[in-house]
Amino acid sequence: MNLNATLLAQIVVFLAFVVFTMKFVWPPIVKALDERAKKIADGLAAADKAKTDLALAEKRVGEELRKARESASDLRGGAEKQATQLVDDARAEAARIIAQAREAAEKEADAAAQRAKDDLREQIALLAVAGAERILRREVNAQAHADLLANLKQELR
Repeated sequence: MNLNATLLAQIVVFLAFVVFTMKFVWPPIVKALDERAKKIADGLAAADKAKTDLALAEKRVGEELRKARESASDLRGGAEKQATQLVDDARAEAARIIAQAREAAEKEADAAAQRAKDDLREQIALLAVAGAERILRREVNAQAHADLLANLKQELR
């Protein structure tokens, strides 16, 4: 009986220990395990969300880079077109200025040639009168001299 009473006492103590453990020890352990499981689940969800956000951000960055490259390409093309237009305009302006300068030089040369011709005609007329005066050995009237020069100028033109 000793064995039975000891066994029975041990069973009662064990059952009391189990009841005490289930009532006072087990709930905080289960609560702590549930909180830990919830934290782990939240961490995994946050990691998945972060991974998804990272993929979306990389996609947006790629798209922004593509847009920036296109924009830079468009700007470069516009700048090249503008530079070409400016060079063409400058060339056209230079050609116009050169043409005006050439035209002015030609006009001035024509005017100088005309002045030289007029001077030459005047000198020829003077020489002709001087030659005629020497031939005739007489003095020619100044008014007649001016009339002869004017007529000679008209004939030489």
